Amino acid sequence: MGRHLLPAVIFAAAIAAVPVRAEDQGRPACRGDAGLGVSRIVEIDTSTGALFGAISKQAKEPRFLDAKEVVLSFDDGPMPAVTRSILDTLDQYCTKATFFEVGQMAIAYPSTVKAILNRGHTIGSHTWSHPLNLRHLSREKAIDEIEKGFAAVTLAAGQPVAPFFRFPGLSDSAPLLAHLQERGIASFTVDAVSDDSYISDPQRLLRHVLAEVEAQKGGIVLFHDIKPATARILPQFLAELRSRGYRIVHMVPKGHVEPDPSYREHLLQALEKSQKNAAAGGVVPFYGTFKPDVGGADGARSEPAVTPIAPAARERAVQAVDNPKTGTKTSLAQKAPAAGRTAVQGWLKRGDAGQR
Repeated sequence: MGRHLLPAVIFAAAIAAVPVRAEDQGRPACRGDAGLGVSRIVEIDTSTGALFGAISKQAKEPRFLDAKEVVLSFDDGPMPAVTRSILDTLDQYCTKATFFEVGQMAIAYPSTVKAILNRGHTIGSHTWSHPLNLRHLSREKAIDEIEKGFAAVTLAAGQPVAPFFRFPGLSDSAPLLAHLQERGIASFTVDAVSDDSYISDPQRLLRHVLAEVEAQKGGIVLFHDIKPATARILPQFLAELRSRGYRIVHMVPKGHVEPDPSYREHLLQALEKSQKNAAAGGVVPFYGTFKPDVGGADGARSEPAVTPIAPAARERAVQAVDNPKTGTKTSLAQKAPAAGRTAVQGWLKRGDAGQR
């Protein structure tokens, strides 16, 4: 990619410069009946590139959630003040969520990325820069957005992340799903949309998302952890789910994503720059903090049951393109990087042992 190689010591220093906060380690166990908890865990085998959720015209898997089961998902972050407020609320309700992160945001706020994982949540990717027209971009640009996003989130996390992907604006396409399928990455659309991108009034937002969840009898719910109104209503939303008999399901992957190693050096430079800006006060949250005031009584919870899901591969329409170098046609979907499992190990083996 024509990028200069950084010394290994810079990689170690860049990661070491983002310590995990004390408040993100050793979170207390789930506390009693005041929490919502996790009713079960769904472990997803992503090797066939399945698509989950209702809002898509593409071939997708049957709903894996029963009536009144909900998956909480958050897009576009991390945004420290908003994301950390959401994490605190999820802790107070003893429950878990999936965060689809934008690569640029992850590189800007790596300590918040680590906080999400340290508190037991799942992280996937939402592209590098969140282009709303991903399916209308050129082949090279669209795949670059996908691959660079996963590479950035993995680097910021300091450990492997889930092979879970969500298209910005839910704008998927068969050719791009075919690429994800060949990469062993599952895609997630949604069942219930909070519309927190458009509704800033907290009470109106709460009414709207509860109505959506009721209409769908649960499902995968879409929020954004860059929206202050979302952080404000989350305690009330979770309290309402509990009072109405809804249960939370936590999605986890069977394996992890292998980032394309060709992005590593460029992203190391971006990470180093972001940490220098942070040390100089140049990277700050966009919004103020919120302190939900919902507590819980002491008590123990049993471990949730784990449901494995391993969908069969589906045929995806792919676009053949001419390769001027060979005179042959190549699928729009690319093969996974040849580096295999050692790709993640190579990214993370230096300087990050104490940050996971």
